[in-house]
Amino acid sequence: MNRVDELLAKAKEAQAKVADYTQERINEVCVAVGWQLYKDDNIEKLARLAVDETGYGNYESKIVKHKRKVSGPLQDILDPAAVSVGLIERDEAKGISKYAKPVGIVCAILPATNPTATAGTNGISILKGRNAVIFRPSSRARKASSLAIEYMRQGLAAVGAPVDLVQCFDDADIPATNELMAKCDLVVATGGGPMVRAAYSSGTPSYGVGTGNATCIIAEDADVPDAVAKITASNTFDNATSCSSENSVIVHESLFAQVVEEFRKNNGYIVDGEERTKLGNWLWTANKKGKLALNPDIIAQSARKIAADAGLSVPEATTQLVVIGVEPAPLDKFSEEKISPVITLYRYATFDEALEKIVGITNNCGRGHSMGIHTFKREYIERMGREMLTSRITVRAPMAAANGGHATNGMPSTATLGCGTWGGNSTTENIHWRHFINVTWVNEPIPAKVFDEKQIFGGLWAKCGK
Repeated sequence: MNRVDELLAKAKEAQAKVADYTQERINEVCVAVGWQLYKDDNIEKLARLAVDETGYGNYESKIVKHKRKVSGPLQDILDPAAVSVGLIERDEAKGISKYAKPVGIVCAILPATNPTATAGTNGISILKGRNAVIFRPSSRARKASSLAIEYMRQGLAAVGAPVDLVQCFDDADIPATNELMAKCDLVVATGGGPMVRAAYSSGTPSYGVGTGNATCIIAEDADVPDAVAKITASNTFDNATSCSSENSVIVHESLFAQVVEEFRKNNGYIVDGEERTKLGNWLWTANKKGKLALNPDIIAQSARKIAADAGLSVPEATTQLVVIGVEPAPLDKFSEEKISPVITLYRYATFDEALEKIVGITNNCGRGHSMGIHTFKREYIERMGREMLTSRITVRAPMAAANGGHATNGMPSTATLGCGTWGGNSTTENIHWRHFINVTWVNEPIPAKVFDEKQIFGGLWAKCGK
Protein backbone atom coordinates (compact mmCIF):
# COMPACT_ATOMS: atom_id res chain seq x y z
CA MET A 1 0.00 0.00 0.00
CA ASN A 2 1.48 3.35 -1.02
CA ARG A 3 1.34 6.49 1.09
CA VAL A 4 -1.78 7.90 -0.59
CA ASP A 5 -3.74 4.68 -0.11
CA GLU A 6 -2.58 4.48 3.50
CA LEU A 7 -3.88 7.98 4.25
CA LEU A 8 -7.15 7.26 2.49
CA ALA A 9 -7.68 4.01 4.40
CA LYS A 10 -7.15 5.78 7.73
CA ALA A 11 -9.47 8.61 6.71
CA LYS A 12 -12.19 6.19 5.66
CA GLU A 13 -11.94 4.27 8.92
CA ALA A 14 -12.06 7.48 10.97
CA GLN A 15 -15.02 8.82 9.06
CA ALA A 16 -16.96 5.60 9.59
CA LYS A 17 -16.60 6.11 13.34
CA VAL A 18 -18.35 9.50 13.24
CA ALA A 19 -21.14 8.48 10.87
CA ASP A 20 -23.66 8.40 13.72
CA TYR A 21 -22.46 11.58 15.45
CA THR A 22 -25.29 13.95 16.34
CA GLN A 23 -25.25 17.62 15.46
CA GLU A 24 -24.26 18.46 19.02
CA ARG A 25 -21.42 15.96 18.96
CA ILE A 26 -19.93 17.09 15.66
CA ASN A 27 -20.21 20.72 16.76
CA GLU A 28 -18.25 19.79 19.89
CA VAL A 29 -15.56 18.28 17.69
CA CYS A 30 -15.33 21.47 15.59
CA VAL A 31 -15.04 23.64 18.70
CA ALA A 32 -12.28 21.44 20.12
CA VAL A 33 -10.30 21.66 16.89
CA GLY A 34 -10.90 25.40 16.67
CA TRP A 35 -9.68 25.98 20.20
CA GLN A 36 -6.30 24.49 19.37
CA LEU A 37 -5.83 27.07 16.61
CA TYR A 38 -7.28 29.94 18.63
CA LYS A 39 -5.50 29.78 21.99
CA ASP A 40 -2.61 32.17 22.36
CA ASP A 41 0.23 29.74 23.09
CA ASN A 42 -0.39 27.74 19.94
CA ILE A 43 -0.97 30.59 17.53
CA GLU A 44 2.13 32.42 18.73
CA LYS A 45 4.18 29.37 17.73
CA LEU A 46 2.32 28.99 14.46
CA ALA A 47 2.66 32.66 13.53
CA ARG A 48 6.40 32.71 14.17
CA LEU A 49 6.97 29.45 12.33
CA ALA A 50 4.89 30.57 9.36
CA VAL A 51 6.86 33.81 8.96
CA ASP A 52 10.25 32.19 9.62
CA GLU A 53 9.66 29.31 7.23
CA THR A 54 8.02 31.15 4.32
CA GLY A 55 9.40 34.66 4.67
CA TYR A 56 5.88 35.95 3.98
CA GLY A 57 3.87 38.42 6.04
CA ASN A 58 4.48 39.43 9.62
CA TYR A 59 4.00 37.88 13.02
CA GLU A 60 1.53 40.41 14.48
CA SER A 61 -0.89 40.15 11.56
CA LYS A 62 -0.84 36.37 11.57
CA ILE A 63 -1.88 36.36 15.24
CA VAL A 64 -4.90 38.54 14.37
CA LYS A 65 -5.63 36.45 11.28
CA HIS A 66 -5.80 33.26 13.35
CA LYS A 67 -8.27 34.82 15.75
CA ARG A 68 -10.50 36.01 12.89
CA LYS A 69 -10.23 32.93 10.70
CA VAL A 70 -11.05 30.55 13.54
CA SER A 71 -13.66 32.54 15.45
CA GLY A 72 -15.60 33.41 12.29
CA PRO A 73 -16.18 29.83 11.06
CA LEU A 74 -16.99 28.71 14.60
CA GLN A 75 -19.68 31.37 14.89
CA ASP A 76 -21.04 30.26 11.51
CA ILE A 77 -21.16 26.55 12.29
CA LEU A 78 -22.69 27.07 15.75
CA ASP A 79 -25.59 29.13 14.37
CA PRO A 80 -28.79 27.16 15.15
CA ALA A 81 -29.67 27.37 11.46
CA ALA A 82 -26.39 25.67 10.46
CA VAL A 83 -27.72 22.10 10.39
CA SER A 84 -25.38 19.54 8.82
CA VAL A 85 -26.76 16.32 10.32
CA GLY A 86 -30.10 14.68 9.54
CA LEU A 87 -33.18 16.62 8.47
CA ILE A 88 -32.17 20.13 7.45
CA GLU A 89 -35.36 21.30 5.73
CA ARG A 90 -39.02 20.29 5.38
CA ASP A 91 -41.47 21.90 2.93
CA GLU A 92 -44.94 20.52 3.65
CA ALA A 93 -46.58 22.24 0.70
CA LYS A 94 -44.17 20.68 -1.76
CA GLY A 95 -43.74 17.40 0.11
CA ILE A 96 -39.97 17.84 0.13
CA SER A 97 -37.61 16.82 2.93
CA LYS A 98 -33.85 17.39 2.77
CA TYR A 99 -31.26 15.36 4.67
CA ALA A 100 -27.58 16.24 5.08
CA LYS A 101 -24.88 13.66 4.36
CA PRO A 102 -21.08 13.84 4.33
CA VAL A 103 -19.24 14.43 1.07
CA GLY A 104 -16.58 11.95 2.17
CA ILE A 105 -12.83 12.43 2.19
CA VAL A 106 -11.67 15.93 1.27
CA CYS A 107 -8.25 16.82 -0.10
CA ALA A 108 -7.44 20.37 1.03
CA ILE A 109 -4.55 22.17 -0.65
CA LEU A 110 -2.97 24.84 1.56
CA PRO A 111 -1.17 28.04 0.43
CA ALA A 112 2.25 29.27 1.54
CA THR A 113 0.89 32.79 2.07
CA ASN A 114 -1.58 31.65 4.73
CA PRO A 115 -0.40 28.17 5.74
CA THR A 116 -1.85 27.80 9.24
CA ALA A 117 -5.07 29.80 9.57
CA THR A 118 -6.38 28.37 6.27
CA ALA A 119 -5.99 24.88 7.73
CA GLY A 120 -8.18 25.87 10.67
CA THR A 121 -10.82 27.65 8.58
CA ASN A 122 -11.18 24.81 6.10
CA GLY A 123 -10.80 22.10 8.74
CA ILE A 124 -13.68 23.39 10.86
CA SER A 125 -15.92 23.71 7.81
CA ILE A 126 -15.05 20.24 6.51
CA LEU A 127 -15.49 18.52 9.88
CA LYS A 128 -18.89 20.17 10.32
CA GLY A 129 -20.25 17.78 7.69
CA ARG A 130 -18.77 14.66 9.40
CA ASN A 131 -16.10 14.42 6.74
CA ALA A 132 -12.44 13.50 6.92
CA VAL A 133 -9.74 15.77 5.50
CA ILE A 134 -6.23 15.19 4.19
CA PHE A 135 -4.27 18.43 3.98
CA ARG A 136 -1.52 18.95 1.45
CA PRO A 137 0.70 21.86 2.57
CA SER A 138 2.70 24.06 0.24
CA SER A 139 6.28 22.85 -0.06
CA ARG A 140 7.35 26.26 1.24
CA ALA A 141 5.28 25.92 4.43
CA ARG A 142 5.43 22.26 5.37
CA LYS A 143 6.56 22.77 8.96
CA ALA A 144 4.02 25.49 9.76
CA SER A 145 1.06 23.68 8.20
CA SER A 146 2.09 20.36 9.74
CA LEU A 147 2.18 21.90 13.20
CA ALA A 148 -1.27 23.43 12.71
CA ILE A 149 -2.61 20.03 11.65
CA GLU A 150 -1.00 18.35 14.64
CA TYR A 151 -2.75 20.84 16.92
CA MET A 152 -6.04 19.98 15.22
CA ARG A 153 -5.44 16.29 15.87
CA GLN A 154 -4.81 17.13 19.53
CA GLY A 155 -8.20 18.82 19.59
CA LEU A 156 -9.84 15.69 18.19
CA ALA A 157 -8.16 13.51 20.79
CA ALA A 158 -9.25 15.82 23.60
CA VAL A 159 -12.92 15.10 22.90
CA GLY A 160 -12.50 11.43 22.03
CA ALA A 161 -12.93 11.80 18.28
CA PRO A 162 -10.79 9.76 15.85
CA VAL A 163 -7.63 11.73 15.17
CA ASP A 164 -7.37 10.49 11.59
CA LEU A 165 -10.32 12.65 10.65
CA VAL A 166 -7.51 15.16 10.06
CA GLN A 167 -4.28 14.08 8.38
CA CYS A 168 -1.34 15.73 6.66
CA PHE A 169 0.50 14.67 3.51
CA ASP A 170 3.48 16.91 4.16
CA ASP A 171 6.00 15.28 1.82
CA ALA A 172 3.86 15.00 -1.29
CA ASP A 173 5.46 15.59 -4.66
CA ILE A 174 3.38 16.61 -7.69
CA PRO A 175 2.56 13.05 -8.88
CA ALA A 176 1.51 11.99 -5.36
CA THR A 177 -0.58 15.15 -4.96
CA ASN A 178 -2.31 14.45 -8.25
CA GLU A 179 -3.00 10.88 -7.11
CA LEU A 180 -4.42 12.11 -3.80
CA MET A 181 -6.73 14.59 -5.54
CA ALA A 182 -7.90 11.93 -7.97
CA LYS A 183 -8.72 9.43 -5.20
CA CYS A 184 -10.45 11.77 -2.71
CA ASP A 185 -14.15 12.58 -2.93
CA LEU A 186 -13.75 16.35 -3.10
CA VAL A 187 -10.88 18.81 -3.50
CA VAL A 188 -10.66 22.34 -2.13
CA ALA A 189 -7.65 24.17 -3.53
CA THR A 190 -6.54 27.43 -1.92
CA GLY A 191 -3.40 28.56 -3.68
CA GLY A 192 -1.88 29.60 -6.98
CA GLY A 193 -3.37 29.13 -10.43
CA PRO A 194 -1.40 25.98 -11.40
CA MET A 195 -2.58 24.10 -8.30
CA VAL A 196 -6.19 25.18 -8.81
CA ARG A 197 -6.05 24.07 -12.44
CA ALA A 198 -4.58 20.74 -11.35
CA ALA A 199 -7.48 20.29 -8.92
CA TYR A 200 -10.02 20.96 -11.65
CA SER A 201 -8.16 18.52 -13.92
CA SER A 202 -8.03 15.75 -11.32
CA GLY A 203 -11.38 14.25 -12.29
CA THR A 204 -12.63 14.88 -8.74
CA PRO A 205 -15.27 17.53 -7.93
CA SER A 206 -13.32 20.59 -6.82
CA TYR A 207 -13.62 24.05 -5.35
CA GLY A 208 -10.86 26.45 -6.33
CA VAL A 209 -10.01 30.12 -6.10
CA GLY A 210 -9.37 32.62 -8.86
CA THR A 211 -6.72 35.29 -9.22
CA GLY A 212 -7.17 38.18 -6.84
CA ASN A 213 -6.75 41.85 -7.71
CA ALA A 214 -9.10 43.62 -5.36
CA THR A 215 -9.90 47.09 -6.69
CA CYS A 216 -12.08 49.75 -5.12
CA ILE A 217 -13.63 53.13 -5.87
CA ILE A 218 -13.58 56.21 -3.64
CA ALA A 219 -16.66 58.17 -4.70
CA GLU A 220 -17.08 61.95 -4.37
CA ASP A 221 -19.22 61.61 -1.23
CA ALA A 222 -16.82 59.32 0.64
CA ASP A 223 -15.44 59.93 4.11
CA VAL A 224 -11.84 60.18 2.89
CA PRO A 225 -9.98 59.70 6.19
CA ASP A 226 -12.11 56.66 6.98
CA ALA A 227 -11.75 55.18 3.50
CA VAL A 228 -7.98 55.62 3.31
CA ALA A 229 -7.48 54.26 6.84
CA LYS A 230 -9.44 51.13 5.94
CA ILE A 231 -7.69 50.65 2.62
CA THR A 232 -4.29 51.09 4.26
CA ALA A 233 -5.13 48.62 7.01
CA SER A 234 -6.21 46.11 4.38
CA ASN A 235 -3.27 46.52 2.02
CA THR A 236 -0.64 46.44 4.77
CA PHE A 237 -2.18 43.59 6.83
CA ASP A 238 0.26 40.67 6.84
CA ASN A 239 2.14 42.45 4.03
CA ALA A 240 -0.81 41.86 1.67
CA THR A 241 -0.73 38.05 1.71
CA SER A 242 -4.51 38.10 1.30
CA CYS A 243 -5.92 37.87 -2.23
CA SER A 244 -8.46 40.45 -1.03
CA SER A 245 -5.94 43.16 -0.19
CA GLU A 246 -6.66 46.25 -2.27
CA ASN A 247 -4.25 46.66 -5.20
CA SER A 248 -5.73 49.71 -6.92
CA VAL A 249 -7.99 52.60 -5.91
CA ILE A 250 -10.02 54.65 -8.39
CA VAL A 251 -10.57 58.10 -6.89
CA HIS A 252 -12.95 60.89 -7.86
CA GLU A 253 -10.86 63.73 -9.26
CA SER A 254 -12.22 66.22 -6.70
CA LEU A 255 -10.78 64.12 -3.88
CA PHE A 256 -7.52 62.95 -5.45
CA ALA A 257 -5.19 65.44 -3.74
CA GLN A 258 -6.90 64.83 -0.38
CA VAL A 259 -6.61 61.05 -0.81
CA VAL A 260 -2.89 61.32 -1.61
CA GLU A 261 -2.32 63.45 1.47
CA GLU A 262 -4.32 61.04 3.61
CA PHE A 263 -2.17 58.13 2.44
CA ARG A 264 0.88 60.15 3.49
CA LYS A 265 -0.65 60.62 6.94
CA ASN A 266 -1.10 56.84 7.11
CA ASN A 267 2.64 56.30 6.50
CA GLY A 268 2.30 55.75 2.79
CA TYR A 269 5.18 56.83 0.54
CA ILE A 270 4.06 58.35 -2.77
CA VAL A 271 5.85 56.88 -5.78
CA ASP A 272 5.85 58.71 -9.13
CA GLY A 273 8.15 59.66 -11.99
CA GLU A 274 11.60 58.10 -12.00
CA GLU A 275 10.97 56.29 -8.71
CA ARG A 276 7.89 54.68 -10.24
CA THR A 277 10.05 53.32 -13.06
CA LYS A 278 12.64 51.95 -10.64
CA LEU A 279 9.96 50.30 -8.53
CA GLY A 280 8.30 48.75 -11.57
CA ASN A 281 11.62 47.31 -12.75
CA TRP A 282 11.93 45.54 -9.41
CA LEU A 283 8.32 44.39 -9.03
CA TRP A 284 8.24 42.67 -12.43
CA THR A 285 11.24 40.72 -13.70
CA ALA A 286 11.86 38.03 -16.32
CA ASN A 287 11.06 34.53 -15.06
CA LYS A 288 12.78 31.28 -16.07
CA LYS A 289 10.81 31.27 -19.31
CA GLY A 290 11.89 34.81 -20.12
CA LYS A 291 8.39 36.18 -19.50
CA LEU A 292 7.82 39.32 -17.46
CA ALA A 293 6.25 38.20 -14.17
CA LEU A 294 5.82 39.32 -10.57
CA ASN A 295 9.17 39.11 -8.82
CA PRO A 296 8.89 36.38 -6.14
CA ASP A 297 11.31 38.34 -3.96
CA ILE A 298 8.72 41.08 -3.36
CA ILE A 299 5.78 38.86 -2.40
CA ALA A 300 4.43 39.66 1.08
CA GLN A 301 7.52 41.68 2.00
CA SER A 302 7.46 44.95 3.91
CA ALA A 303 7.19 48.23 2.05
CA ARG A 304 10.58 49.35 3.36
CA LYS A 305 12.32 46.19 2.14
CA ILE A 306 10.71 46.41 -1.30
CA ALA A 307 11.68 50.07 -1.56
CA ALA A 308 15.27 49.44 -0.50
CA ASP A 309 15.67 46.52 -2.90
CA ALA A 310 14.27 48.70 -5.70
CA GLY A 311 16.74 51.47 -4.90
CA LEU A 312 14.27 53.86 -3.28
CA SER A 313 14.97 55.76 -0.07
CA VAL A 314 11.84 56.02 2.10
CA PRO A 315 11.16 57.21 5.66
CA GLU A 316 11.60 54.63 8.40
CA ALA A 317 7.90 54.77 9.29
CA THR A 318 6.78 53.79 5.76
CA THR A 319 4.33 50.90 5.71
CA GLN A 320 2.95 51.24 2.17
CA LEU A 321 4.13 52.30 -1.28
CA VAL A 322 1.44 54.38 -3.02
CA VAL A 323 1.99 54.55 -6.76
CA ILE A 324 0.47 57.26 -8.98
CA GLY A 325 -1.13 55.36 -11.85
CA VAL A 326 -0.88 56.21 -15.53
CA GLU A 327 -3.60 55.91 -18.16
CA PRO A 328 -5.07 53.87 -19.64
CA ALA A 329 -5.38 52.16 -16.27
CA PRO A 330 -6.03 48.60 -17.54
CA LEU A 331 -2.76 48.70 -19.49
CA ASP A 332 -0.72 50.07 -16.59
CA LYS A 333 1.35 47.22 -15.11
CA PHE A 334 0.80 48.73 -11.66
CA SER A 335 -2.95 48.00 -11.94
CA GLU A 336 -2.26 44.25 -11.65
CA GLU A 337 -2.11 42.12 -8.50
CA LYS A 338 1.06 42.83 -6.55
CA ILE A 339 0.72 40.64 -3.40
CA SER A 340 2.63 43.27 -1.43
CA PRO A 341 1.93 46.56 0.37
CA VAL A 342 2.06 48.44 -2.93
CA ILE A 343 -1.12 50.16 -4.11
CA THR A 344 -1.92 52.28 -7.17
CA LEU A 345 -4.16 55.37 -7.47
CA TYR A 346 -6.18 56.41 -10.53
CA ARG A 347 -8.49 59.38 -11.15
CA TYR A 348 -12.00 59.45 -12.57
CA ALA A 349 -14.46 62.23 -13.42
CA THR A 350 -17.84 60.47 -13.75
CA PHE A 351 -19.20 57.29 -12.19
CA ASP A 352 -19.49 55.78 -15.65
CA GLU A 353 -15.75 56.32 -16.05
CA ALA A 354 -15.06 54.76 -12.64
CA LEU A 355 -17.01 51.64 -13.60
CA GLU A 356 -15.28 51.46 -16.96
CA LYS A 357 -11.89 51.56 -15.24
CA ILE A 358 -12.69 49.01 -12.55
CA VAL A 359 -14.05 46.63 -15.21
CA GLY A 360 -10.98 47.13 -17.39
CA ILE A 361 -8.54 46.60 -14.52
CA THR A 362 -10.21 43.45 -13.19
CA ASN A 363 -10.85 42.00 -16.65
CA ASN A 364 -7.13 42.29 -17.27
CA CYS A 365 -6.25 40.70 -13.91
CA GLY A 366 -8.55 39.27 -11.25
CA ARG A 367 -11.83 38.96 -13.13
CA GLY A 368 -14.70 37.75 -10.95
CA HIS A 369 -12.91 38.05 -7.59
CA SER A 370 -13.99 41.26 -5.87
CA MET A 371 -14.59 44.99 -6.07
CA GLY A 372 -15.17 47.61 -3.41
CA ILE A 373 -16.60 51.08 -3.06
CA HIS A 374 -16.49 53.83 -0.45
CA THR A 375 -19.76 55.73 -0.85
CA PHE A 376 -23.06 56.38 0.88
CA LYS A 377 -25.01 56.65 -2.37
CA ARG A 378 -27.47 53.77 -2.77
CA GLU A 379 -27.63 54.30 -6.52
CA TYR A 380 -23.88 53.66 -6.84
CA ILE A 381 -24.01 50.55 -4.67
CA GLU A 382 -27.06 49.15 -6.44
CA ARG A 383 -25.67 49.88 -9.88
CA MET A 384 -22.49 47.98 -9.09
CA GLY A 385 -24.55 45.10 -7.76
CA ARG A 386 -26.60 44.97 -10.96
CA GLU A 387 -23.87 45.52 -13.53
CA MET A 388 -20.51 44.28 -12.26
CA LEU A 389 -19.40 40.75 -13.18
CA THR A 390 -17.79 40.03 -9.84
CA SER A 391 -18.43 37.63 -6.98
CA ARG A 392 -18.40 40.11 -4.13
CA ILE A 393 -18.68 43.89 -3.71
CA THR A 394 -17.53 45.30 -0.39
CA VAL A 395 -18.95 48.63 0.75
CA ARG A 396 -17.09 51.04 3.08
CA ALA A 397 -14.88 48.31 4.55
CA PRO A 398 -11.32 46.95 4.29
CA MET A 399 -11.60 44.25 1.64
CA ALA A 400 -8.95 41.90 3.07
CA ALA A 401 -11.08 41.48 6.17
CA ALA A 402 -14.58 41.89 4.76
CA ASN A 403 -14.46 39.69 1.65
CA GLY A 404 -13.82 36.54 3.66
CA GLY A 405 -16.37 37.30 6.37
CA HIS A 406 -16.03 39.64 9.33
CA ALA A 407 -17.83 40.57 12.53
CA THR A 408 -19.07 43.72 10.78
CA ASN A 409 -20.74 41.98 7.84
CA GLY A 410 -22.79 38.88 7.04
CA MET A 411 -20.43 37.14 4.62
CA PRO A 412 -19.67 33.48 5.43
CA SER A 413 -16.25 33.18 7.07
CA THR A 414 -13.67 31.59 4.83
CA ALA A 415 -10.14 31.66 3.50
CA THR A 416 -11.24 30.31 0.11
CA LEU A 417 -13.03 32.70 -2.24
CA GLY A 418 -14.79 31.39 -5.34
CA CYS A 419 -14.71 33.68 -8.38
CA GLY A 420 -17.42 32.06 -10.51
CA THR A 421 -17.12 31.26 -14.18
CA TRP A 422 -15.63 34.75 -14.65
CA GLY A 423 -12.54 33.60 -12.73
CA GLY A 424 -12.57 29.98 -13.88
CA ASN A 425 -14.23 28.63 -10.74
CA SER A 426 -17.31 26.51 -10.10
CA THR A 427 -18.94 28.95 -7.66
CA THR A 428 -19.04 32.65 -6.77
CA GLU A 429 -19.52 31.87 -3.08
CA ASN A 430 -17.28 31.99 -0.05
CA ILE A 431 -16.41 28.32 0.47
CA HIS A 432 -17.77 27.39 3.92
CA TRP A 433 -19.34 24.47 5.77
CA ARG A 434 -22.38 24.31 3.46
CA HIS A 435 -20.13 23.31 0.56
CA PHE A 436 -19.01 20.18 2.43
CA ILE A 437 -22.31 18.34 2.70
CA ASN A 438 -24.32 16.33 0.22
CA VAL A 439 -28.10 16.69 0.42
CA THR A 440 -30.66 13.93 -0.15
CA TRP A 441 -34.04 15.18 -1.39
CA VAL A 442 -37.03 13.06 -0.37
CA ASN A 443 -40.17 13.81 -2.37
CA GLU A 444 -43.64 12.65 -1.34
CA PRO A 445 -46.89 12.82 -3.32
CA ILE A 446 -48.84 16.08 -3.31
CA PRO A 447 -52.05 17.04 -5.17
CA ALA A 448 -51.29 17.18 -8.87
CA LYS A 449 -50.42 20.57 -10.27
CA VAL A 450 -52.64 21.53 -13.22
CA PHE A 451 -50.90 22.95 -16.26
CA ASP A 452 -52.96 25.98 -17.32
CA GLU A 453 -52.11 26.79 -20.93
CA LYS A 454 -53.86 30.16 -20.86
CA GLN A 455 -52.02 31.24 -17.72
CA ILE A 456 -48.65 30.25 -19.16
CA PHE A 457 -49.05 31.28 -22.81
CA GLY A 458 -51.85 33.90 -22.63
CA GLY A 459 -49.53 36.88 -22.72
CA LEU A 460 -47.63 35.46 -25.67
CA TRP A 461 -50.85 34.67 -27.58
CA ALA A 462 -52.15 38.21 -27.04
CA LYS A 463 -48.91 39.67 -28.34
CA CYS A 464 -47.98 37.27 -31.11
CA GLY A 465 -51.04 35.13 -31.77
CA LYS A 466 -51.26 31.36 -31.52
